[in-house]
Amino acid sequence: MDIKQIKDRIKADNYEMSQHALERALERDIWKEDIEHAIIHGEIIEEYEEDKPYPSCLIYGKDKKGDPIHIVCAFSPIIRVITIYHPDENKWIEYKRRK
Repeated sequence: MDIKQIKDRIKADNYEMSQHALERALERDIWKEDIEHAIIHGEIIEEYEEDKPYPSCLIYGKDKKGDPIHIVCAFSPIIRVITIYHPDENKWIEYKRRK
């Protein structure tokens, strides 16, 4: 997956949020600006090429306060944000590699 293409689409507001992502964002007090900031300044840390119906990836970034965020995005004709969460430091090494 091409992180530059994902970032460009986020900057152009050419993406959508799944219902699941919207619900998780509200539950976790993560705002649209934080999601966009995390993706634009983030990096792909895992790729799921076999995901259906479209390949997806896990992006690590930080919100505007500097807190880590993980965002799963599907790459279809439009970028689709699938879910968002604050990673558990007990399960991740520097929030980028699974323990």
